[in-house]
Amino acid sequence: MRNVAKYLGIGMLVLGLAGCDNSDSKGSGNTSGAAQATQNVTLLDGKLAFSLPADMADQSGKVGTQANNMHVYADESGRKAVIVILGDNTTEGLDVLAQRLEDQQRARDPDLQVITNKAITANGQPLQQLDSIISSGGKQAYSSVVIGKVAEHLLTMQITLPADNQQTAQSAAETIINTVNIK
Repeated sequence: MRNVAKYLGIGMLVLGLAGCDNSDSKGSGNTSGAAQATQNVTLLDGKLAFSLPADMADQSGKVGTQANNMHVYADESGRKAVIVILGDNTTEGLDVLAQRLEDQQRARDPDLQVITNKAITANGQPLQQLDSIISSGGKQAYSSVVIGKVAEHLLTMQITLPADNQQTAQSAAETIINTVNIK
């Protein structure tokens, strides 16, 4: 779990730096038609698959880490990102892991707003979903973290989106989560 927290911390740092790096870019761009197109992502030799909006690209080689178990997908601004970590398996329950993650997030961000911490399923596989509003680089972001066990790995998928409109961000995160396919 410490490795998961470390990688999520690295991911948040990367997102914060990417957001700062592109803070002078022109606002919203095209978010209507292009956001409808999706791209399919497959990991673990097909045991994990999900779809992402077409404006998100694989940034895994740009995060400055040699860990091959972390995959980062982000848009050009860095404000929309999906970080997938495939860590060592654990015997702890998913609800325990999610509660520990929530406690760690709260320790870093005392203004953390937890929206939900609930059990979900993907293809009959149990997952735990923790949705919250977090502060990163002085800006609020909607964070949805999904934790599960896939092919002897602990899966952690963090979806981070701008929290300008919570309902829009929540809907976009749910759209990604609903495409998760575990074999």
